[in-house]
Amino acid sequence: MGAAISLEKVQAAAPALVSLYKAAGARLRAHGLEGERAAVYLVVDHSGSMRPYFTDGTVQALADRVLGLSAHLDDDGVVPVVFFSTDVDAVADIELDRHHGRIDELVAGLGHMGQTNYHAAMDAVIDHYLDSGADAPALVVFQTDGAPQSRAAAERYLCKAAKLPLFWQFVGFGNPKSRQFDYLRRLDELAVPDRRAVDNAGFFHAGKNPRRLSDDALYDRLVGEFPQWLAAARERGIVPLPSTG
Repeated sequence: MGAAISLEKVQAAAPALVSLYKAAGARLRAHGLEGERAAVYLVVDHSGSMRPYFTDGTVQALADRVLGLSAHLDDDGVVPVVFFSTDVDAVADIELDRHHGRIDELVAGLGHMGQTNYHAAMDAVIDHYLDSGADAPALVVFQTDGAPQSRAAAERYLCKAAKLPLFWQFVGFGNPKSRQFDYLRRLDELAVPDRRAVDNAGFFHAGKNPRRLSDDALYDRLVGEFPQWLAAARERGIVPLPSTG
């Protein structure tokens, strides 16, 4: 079983994403994920400190890269995106055939850029996934530039979500030396099985200018821990075993 959406369909719907699609496919094959199916979500930090990353196109570039990855894993050509700050600011879709400038379009309709609360966004993703009736697992790309206001709530949601077929890949934007990211490193290392059923999260830092991270490097980091989680989640019955027929 190959990609969920063929190269020909990507060329027709989103020619600007073809190179990203090809890069994502190569890295999925390298990690043994060719033919896997998964819903893909994008969660975007909309707090005040993120303003420069919206203005200079960095968030749109991440969305495009996630779309290129999603086309291999999910056949609907749509990535649900959750914007969050103090609360959830919006839940919308980014589509293969309507990706150009989509982040600016969505952000223009949002209000005040507040503070940072992960758990509100996590709750929105969980609700969306459960309401969708999906039977495939989900890869959640969760972008942020700092630690949440309510750290206990974020830990509680992550631990509870470990019983669901959701893998949370956190991506840090900003100064890698910032102490803000110490929390995410700790979140990534929460004890298994004492705190959560499986290790359902990863974290990597994309730097002050995430667009300088090559496509191959970004995709390696986005999917690097996903195979281990899939194996553990299948062993625990959280994710169904793949069909052999």
